[in-house]
Amino acid sequence: MVVASNAPDPNVFQIGIIGMGDMGRMYARRLSNAGWMINACDRPERFKSLKDEFKDNSLVSVLQNGHYVSRLSDYIIYSVEAENIDAIVATYGPSTKVGAIVGGQTSCKAPEVAAFEKYLPSDVQIVSCHSLHGPNVDTRGQPLVIIQHRASDESVETVRTVLSSFNSQFVYLTAAEHDKITADTQAATHAAFLSMGVAWHANSQFPWEVPRYVGGIENVKINISLRIYSNKWHVYAGLAIMNPAAHDQILQYATSVTELFTLMIEHKEKEFRDRIYAAKKAVFGGLPANHELLLSDDLLDKFSLSKVPPGDRTPNSHLSLLAMVDCWCKLGIVPYDHMICSTPLFRIWLGVTEYLFQSPRMLEECITVALENDTFRADDLEFTVAARSWSEIITFGDFNLYRRKFESTQAFFSPRFADATKLGNEMIKTIFEKTKQKKLA
Repeated sequence: MVVASNAPDPNVFQIGIIGMGDMGRMYARRLSNAGWMINACDRPERFKSLKDEFKDNSLVSVLQNGHYVSRLSDYIIYSVEAENIDAIVATYGPSTKVGAIVGGQTSCKAPEVAAFEKYLPSDVQIVSCHSLHGPNVDTRGQPLVIIQHRASDESVETVRTVLSSFNSQFVYLTAAEHDKITADTQAATHAAFLSMGVAWHANSQFPWEVPRYVGGIENVKINISLRIYSNKWHVYAGLAIMNPAAHDQILQYATSVTELFTLMIEHKEKEFRDRIYAAKKAVFGGLPANHELLLSDDLLDKFSLSKVPPGDRTPNSHLSLLAMVDCWCKLGIVPYDHMICSTPLFRIWLGVTEYLFQSPRMLEECITVALENDTFRADDLEFTVAARSWSEIITFGDFNLYRRKFESTQAFFSPRFADATKLGNEMIKTIFEKTKQKKLA
């Protein structure tokens, strides 16, 4: 490993990871592969299994708890659930090595930073980070946020050196900026896919077995919904519940879904049409005339779990997409402003939403179906109920109910997770290659 002269010596410098879930283990593997010494721990009951998992990796030392990790390590990363960050930092923070750098990998930085300020010794440097993707996504070129909260420039450079092996794109934000941007890009996006899953579950549907769910946009809905439900519930609950900015996004999304659905069943064509086109102008009106669409239906046709030919596509109201643009409009969000700090899922969701709204024929088709066709009416009803339900759970901050609702739907779809994850990875790779050349600030 080539290291700059002022960089930490990988033969001496030790990195600690407290929390060895999917992301923690990914960090441990990637950093140790780059030559860094890793001290890691998780809950006591996972000590033996982690020891077995990393027994052939001489650079990863699995320790019994965070006290050992904190005392030994020069740079410590807390990779734990956002709802548990306060208790875990309270327990292990006072054991932090003198002069060490400490950061967190949570998706919501407000409680993380508050815990660091409250429990870490004053001599400790605070530099947080956040890889804006899941543990199974190729890290190359993906956004990796670095937050210089209470630290010298030298400490930030040390963190950059350590994380450079990811070959990610560094983005520098404050904790508050991070939480606002993640709320703008992830909160309502996750709510949309979570609501789709609950709606299909409520109707006892495996959508890939239903002939009307055919085509590129439907492939996105199905694959990404299943991808989300194949993950741990807390990955999404922490961002949604603990980030105050996320509450506004999710509430507005549920409101947009409800109000548009109400206009649909009341057949208020003019009001419905005016609202859709006003949202289109607000979100997409500023695009240059030569703007190239991020995605197309044809591009995504091959990512299908369905055996039905894509040419047999059934026109859909696409309430989830119409409501997303209405939500962005009501909140004054221009999604292109956050492309530099966007997740793969957000890029996909923006791509299909843009494709729909920038395709006059398809948008008119959606409006017609929404107002005049009952084919998807039962699905749209369940989707509306699901969106409102998620909004209420998040507003009340009920982690237990969030988990129960998530895991119930997760169990329903679990037989197809392997196929959906494979297709989802291919889809994300395709979209990333398609979008990385876009000059979107």
